[in-house]
Order: sequence, then structure tokens, then C-alpha cells
Amino acid sequence: MEGWIVLLIVVVILVAVMLLLMVVTRYKKCPPDKIMVIYGKVGADKDGNTRSAKCIHGGAAFIWPLIQAFTYLDLTPLSISVDLKSALSRQNIRIDVPSVFTVGISTEPTVMENAAERLRNLKIAEIQELAKDIIFGQLRLVIATVNIEEINTDRDKFLEAISRNVEGELKKIGLRLINVNVTDISDESGYIVALGKEAAAKAINDAKISVAEANKIGSIGEANAKMEERVRVAEAESEAIKGENKAKAEIARTQAELREKEAEALKLAVTAEKVQAAKALEESYAAEKLAENARAEKETATQEADVIVRQQIEKRRKEIEADAEAEQMRRTAKGEADAIYAKMEAEARGLREKLSKQAEGLDAIVKAAGGEADDAVRLIVADKIEQLVAEQVEAIKNVKIDKITVWDGGEGKDGKTATAGFLSGLLKSLPPLEEMYNMAGLSLPKIVSPRKEGAEEAPEGQKE
Repeated sequence: MEGWIVLLIVVVILVAVMLLLMVVTRYKKCPPDKIMVIYGKVGADKDGNTRSAKCIHGGAAFIWPLIQAFTYLDLTPLSISVDLKSALSRQNIRIDVPSVFTVGISTEPTVMENAAERLRNLKIAEIQELAKDIIFGQLRLVIATVNIEEINTDRDKFLEAISRNVEGELKKIGLRLINVNVTDISDESGYIVALGKEAAAKAINDAKISVAEANKIGSIGEANAKMEERVRVAEAESEAIKGENKAKAEIARTQAELREKEAEALKLAVTAEKVQAAKALEESYAAEKLAENARAEKETATQEADVIVRQQIEKRRKEIEADAEAEQMRRTAKGEADAIYAKMEAEARGLREKLSKQAEGLDAIVKAAGGEADDAVRLIVADKIEQLVAEQVEAIKNVKIDKITVWDGGEGKDGKTATAGFLSGLLKSLPPLEEMYNMAGLSLPKIVSPRKEGAEEAPEGQKE
């Protein structure tokens, strides 16, 4: 009996030890950098559906022998280089977007089950290729929905759109997006480079404008400071001059008072000693007092004169400048008047000289005519006969004789033809020289008109 009891105890101890060993060996702890995937019979979810695996991140779990098994998924981040080229943007401009994506297995409960179902038997390189294909597609999709300006200026917004699209697709295979780093963006047409140059030029111009504005403000401030300095210095000098004048006036007044008191004291002393000469001394002291007062007034006047003289000098300077300017204007006006007067005087002298010469000529003609004015006039007219005859000829010079047609039936009187009669009448239409003299109240000399003298001597019956 005792043998069976001992055997039973041994068996119980062996069973207990085996159970303990089984518990120790099947109770598994999950490291922080891994996900423990328990598969087999793992029960159902909240909705009653059979679960394909149970994922644990951190902590520990008991793995039932025979009905359960486990494996680990590594949480180490994977760096995937995505060199996307010729992606078409919304503006139909193809751009190159080289970038680096960092992904890892997600620790969210539902996403961990996706990783257990789709990534458990894949190697790291295979997981990278799978994620790379998903990222390529989503990256092209995002680029097709944005403008190049948005990509270039608002990089955060672009990365946010990439993260939102890519992470949504990666969760379907159990991955999550950790980081996105777009290294550079370029395009075949050079549009992005042009945008960068434009932005750089704008920034440079803005900086130049800012520098110019700062220089302007500095120059204005410097000029204002110099102006303020000059104003303050002038005010200080003015106050100093006023103080000096006031001090000098006070000194003069004090000296006058001192001398006055000394004079009064001396007057009292002398009066006490010399009563008899009091009146004379009093008059003397009075004169001295007047002299001292006059001296004091002189000192005061001298101080006032320092200011007044400067003002009078300035006033005199302005008066002299005004007189000089007025004198210059008077001299200019006088010069113009003298020029006009000289011109008129020269013209008058010329006219007087001309008339004098004419008078001398007429006087010579009168003397040549024996002192007879009528004879002198005749000589003058005789001198102009050639000109008078020329004027008569001028009257008929332009008559076209060859254009004149005279109609006549026979010979005219005195045996003259019609043409000859026409010409004779044409010449008679001109005033005779003698009649011209008579119209002027003159008569031709005998040497010029002998026929007239012969006509007076001839008998009346012989006149034509």
C-alpha cells in the first residue's frame, strides 16, 4: 500500500514538473521592437468572426501547445528610395521627384493583423519592393492633382498630401509611414528653375529696396541731428551773450553804487571837517555824482551798443546791398537811355549834316547864278531835264506799236498817213517840256527855248 502511495506521489510530482516546464516554455514574452503573432486557434473577434491571428506588441502570452504557434514581425524601420521620374503634374509638365520614404510595421491593432496576414512570410527586401510599388503609384497620383507652384512654394502641404495618400494604402498591408523626405524636384522644361530665379530676383530686389530705405532714413536722421545741433549751439551762444551783458550791467551798477556810497561817505567826512566849505564841497560832490552816473550810463550804453551796433551793421549792410542793386539798375537804365540818346543824336547830326550839305550846294548854285534865286532854280531844273524826259519816255515805252491797227480810207492832212498821225497824236499827248516848266511857275531859259523868243519877234501872221 505504501508503495502505491509513493508511486502515486512520484507520478503527481512528475506531472506537476512537466506542467511547470510546459508553462515555463510556452509562456512567451514579446520584445519591444517586435510584434508577436500567435496563429492557430486564437478565438473570434468582437463580431464573432474567426480570427486568423492574434498580434501582441509588448507584454507576454501563453502559447497553447499543439493548437497554437507563434512568430515575430520585426518593427525595424525600412528606408525606401523612390526615384520617381517624368511624373505628370496637373499642368501637364513632367517632373522628377526623387524622395526617400521611411516605413515600418504598424502597431495599431487592426493594422497589425493585416501585417500578420500579408507580411509574415516575406523577407525585408520583398517588403521593401511591395511598399515601393504602392508608394510609386500614390506619389504619381498626388503629383497629378497639384500645380508645380504649389509643390515648389508650399512643400509642407505637398508632403502632407503624400503622407495622407501613401499611408492609407500602406495600412492595407500592415505598414505605416514614418517619414517622407523629398530630396529635390526638377522638370525637363526648366520651369522650376525659372521659378527659383524669379523668387531669388524678387528677394534681391526687396533687399535692395530695404537697404535703400534704411539709407534714406539714416541720411534724414543725420541731417536732422546736424540741424538740431546747430540750433542748440546758436541758442546756447545767444544765452551766453545775454548772460555776459547782464553780468556786465550788474557790475557797472554795483560799481556806480559803490562809488556813490564812497562819495557820500567822503562828503560826510569832509563836511564834518570843513563846515565853512560845505556848500562848495556839496556842489563838488554833486558834480562828481553826476559824473559817476554818467560813467555808469556810459558803461550800460556800451553794453547795449554791442548788440545795437551789430544790428545796425547788419542793417547798414542790407541797405548798402540794396543801394548797390538800385545803383546797378540805375546805371543799366542810364546806359540804355544814353545809347538811345546817342543813336538819336547821331541820326540828328547825320540829318543836320545832310541838310547843311544841301544848303551849301544850293548856296553854291545861287552864287553860280549870280545871286538870282530864279536863275538858280532854272539851273536845278535844267539839271533834271534828262530825268524828266526819261519819265516822259517811260510813259509810252511799253506801247506795242506792232499790235496797233489803224483804219483809214486815204491819206491824212499835210500828207501824213494814218499811222503817222496816230504816232504824232500819241506824242502830243505827253505834256511839252515848256508847259511842265510853266506848270511849276517857271520859264525855260532862252538857250533852251529859242523858238519862243523868235515867235515873240516874228510878225503875228507868220505864227503857225
